[in-house]
Amino acid sequence: MMNKILVVEDNQDIQDFISEILAESEFVVETASDGGSALKNVEKSTPDLIVLDLGLPDIDGESVCREVKKKHPEVPIIILTAKGSVEDKVHGLELGADDYLSKPFEGDELVARIKARLRSTNNASFKLKVGDLELDRKTFQVKRGSKLIKLTPKEFKLLEYLMANKGRILPREMILNRVWLYSPDIDSRAVDVYIGYLRDKIDAGNKKKLLQSVRGFGYMIKD
Repeated sequence: MMNKILVVEDNQDIQDFISEILAESEFVVETASDGGSALKNVEKSTPDLIVLDLGLPDIDGESVCREVKKKHPEVPIIILTAKGSVEDKVHGLELGADDYLSKPFEGDELVARIKARLRSTNNASFKLKVGDLELDRKTFQVKRGSKLIKLTPKEFKLLEYLMANKGRILPREMILNRVWLYSPDIDSRAVDVYIGYLRDKIDAGNKKKLLQSVRGFGYMIKD
């Protein structure tokens, strides 16, 4: 089955170039020239991957990225933009994007990154494991050892994000952006509160503590 790629780019020449090289690589290509059309396309038929320009008319690329990740977090997004500083790349990844490619770019590199991202997505396990803690993305079941742990949807999403980044320090702002998706009525203290909820359910009563605070940086989970 051929993978469907949605190319969101308002520059017609660049859109045509990307469409041509992806078609030559045997991808099914659909296009959108503005944010509103992109979101309608995603809701009509979810793509396997999105190549997204940030500088779009009407709804900007950042908003498109947040909205797609809110409703379809499993869909990989590769940001394609003229902004290429380290700060821009970090910001793009914090939006929820999975990769970032600066203009001008080589067609072969874009195709290679798309293929690598699709392989990573296809090989992703439904189950995450840290020590004796297991999370099943398919059944939404969490257990530590033989004990089943009941989590709220937000607690589950937070734990999933931590476990998917096992051993990596995650700053509060990054957690807030990825789990709460820039909700305007939420501040960074929500992260601390929900980490506390998880500690009570995951670590309480266990000699080995998996959830860890890294003072001045954020939180992590590790064996």
